[in-house]
Amino acid sequence: MRPILRSAVSATAILSIAACSGLGGSPSAPGTTNAQSVSQAAVHSLNRDLGIPSNGFTLPANVQRACNDFRPGVAHCDALIRTDLHGVGPDVPGLYAASLEAAYNLPSTGGSGQVVGIVDAYDNPDVATDIAEYRSFMGLSTANFTKYNQTGQQSNYPQGNEGWGVEIALDVEMVSAACPNCTIILVEANSANWSDLQTAEQEAFALGATVVSNSYSGSGATQSYFTTNKGVILASAGDSGYGIADPADFDTVVAVGGTTLTKGGGTRGWTETAWSGTGGGCSSDTKPKWQKDKDCKFRTGNDVSAIADPNTGVAEYDTYGEGGWFVVGGTSVSSPFLGGVFGLAGNATSQNAGSTFYVKKHHKDLYDITKGSDGSCSPEGYLCEAGKGYDGPTGWGTPNGIGAF
Repeated sequence: MRPILRSAVSATAILSIAACSGLGGSPSAPGTTNAQSVSQAAVHSLNRDLGIPSNGFTLPANVQRACNDFRPGVAHCDALIRTDLHGVGPDVPGLYAASLEAAYNLPSTGGSGQVVGIVDAYDNPDVATDIAEYRSFMGLSTANFTKYNQTGQQSNYPQGNEGWGVEIALDVEMVSAACPNCTIILVEANSANWSDLQTAEQEAFALGATVVSNSYSGSGATQSYFTTNKGVILASAGDSGYGIADPADFDTVVAVGGTTLTKGGGTRGWTETAWSGTGGGCSSDTKPKWQKDKDCKFRTGNDVSAIADPNTGVAEYDTYGEGGWFVVGGTSVSSPFLGGVFGLAGNATSQNAGSTFYVKKHHKDLYDITKGSDGSCSPEGYLCEAGKGYDGPTGWGTPNGIGAF
């Protein structure tokens, strides 16, 4: 089935909205603005807070954002849809769970008893049947999966939203791909307003999660809601090139960047580079004591990374918004996938946000990504250019097993 094309407006329109409302008016319906079309002048002034594309980064013509609501106080999901790659079984495009497990050297067992939480906005009414179909097709066991609303009820779910529905299905399926034995809970916030998402975030831990993944970006979040001593919080770095927004810029979360992953090459059998669309770089938030890079006085993202490029994207099954199988990318892939890796490792309650990856003994358990960039940041090249050791786009690297988690 062909994808449902979502509405978009011109750069003039979005700049008019900014001029008239200060970008802070009442929330409009999700999916009503197209950040890709914003002028370059507006890009540089708004990018850091809103995640609007910068440094000349634009999505390919065959890729569209699942969510396009770029305004302060409202989060946008970070899923990217390939509009040209839809299929039906057995001809399903995109990387399968087994390929991801092989690429990142993940064990086939582990994770039993570990609870991984997913927080998203709005409802995907088909998510339970979609995750069942995904896991069946991928040869995975039946999911231990439960959906809640933001107050912990297994009923009274929020209104549906097709764009966030893509995100919801993707998130639970990527946890499944990394950790089939993990228990997965989905907490659906009433809206994409921070007040609702933050309530859902706290509820996920109250429901027993020790790992919570957040595949959305924006400005205006409150850090205390993304701070916990009960486990690990992950946040996607965004899909707009250099620059990083809430909540990935908080030092209380694991900031997750994105890579381009292709089969073949080297002893690993896979080639991986920094993805040009990943968020990352020098933020405006407090620098944690455990972060020692010299050219950013504030929190630097990212800490770790995984596949995100939609051109080499993963297979997703979503009947609510996209009608079946298609290919998806964005740091919405890497964050929940690594949430599943944390679940596999079973150490989430003893970890401290991104500091986990700054312990040198763990570096042998990460693939160091040394090529690619997500924009221009001269003269501090490592903030936007992958290289040996730590860099902004990919952090300390991607999983080579679970030893670093």
